[in-house]
Amino acid sequence: MKKVGIVGSRQYTNKLKVKEFIYKLKEKFKDNVEIVSGGCKYGADRYAKKFALEFDMKYVEFPPAHYTYNQHCILEQENYGKRYAVWNYFKRNEQIAEYSDYIVAFIPIGIKSNGTMNTVEHAQKMKKKVVILD
Repeated sequence: MKKVGIVGSRQYTNKLKVKEFIYKLKEKFKDNVEIVSGGCKYGADRYAKKFALEFDMKYVEFPPAHYTYNQHCILEQENYGKRYAVWNYFKRNEQIAEYSDYIVAFIPIGIKSNGTMNTVEHAQKMKKKVVILD
């Protein structure tokens, strides 16, 4: 099973690019691919979830600990609903990098995306393959 982490800026709006990328993964790996996301309601995470589910693919997510548990969360329910803390995002980024075999980061040109780059840095330290797309 290929676990492909799809992360990106909340400001990412090119949903067609994400859709085409996920469709190509499905074509290539059939049912042997799982899309991994951070569960953000905006940007690349939103499109990763939308199209993975639309294409009936395996999908899991690692929302930050202060989010509410949902059916796609890979961690147990007691890991969610915590008090807000900014480091919850950074912990989530590390979890995505650790769980995924590959990381694909969607970052628009000219946008600084600290959270996405944090995930990328974790993945690189773990010697995972990383692709950055605009």
